[in-house]
Amino acid sequence: MAVSSPDLKAFLLATPFFGGLSDASLDRLISMLVERRFDAGATIVAEGEAGRSMFIILSGELVVSKLGEAGRSIRMSGLEPGDFFGEMTLIEMQNRSATVVAESDTVLYELTAGNLYSYYKADIHGYVIVMQNINRELCRRLRRADRRIAELIHGV
Repeated sequence: MAVSSPDLKAFLLATPFFGGLSDASLDRLISMLVERRFDAGATIVAEGEAGRSMFIILSGELVVSKLGEAGRSIRMSGLEPGDFFGEMTLIEMQNRSATVVAESDTVLYELTAGNLYSYYKADIHGYVIVMQNINRELCRRLRRADRRIAELIHGV
C-alpha cells in the first residue's frame, strides 16, 4: 500500500509517539524514518538480540512475547497500527527485552538510534517532546503491568 506524505503525516500525528510536535519538527523526524515491510509470521525483533532502533506500526497486527521457563514463549501483549515498540533499547541501550512477531502482513517505520541522535542535534525541542511521549507510553505500560501483577497475586 502506497502512503502519500500527507496521509502518513496525519497518521503519525495521531499516534502517541508524535503528539505535540510542530509541523517542522514532524517533517524532520518523518524524513529520518525508513519503511520496513514484513510478511505474516516474520520475527521483527528477537528477545536478547542487540537493538539500535524502534518501530512505529502503520499497518498489521503484531504479538509481543517473552521466553519463560524451559524456553516456553509467553504472550505479553498485542500491537496494532499507531503503537510503537523497541524504544527501550534506544533509552537504556540494552538488548531487546522481548520478541515481536508479525501476525499479519505488516508495514513499520523504523527510527534508528543514529537518526534519533541526529534529530537531537538538529531539533532539541522536538527531541524533548519525543522523549516525553516515549516516557508517557512507558509509564502507561508500567501501570498496566502493575495492574496485571496485582491481579495475579490476588487471584482476580
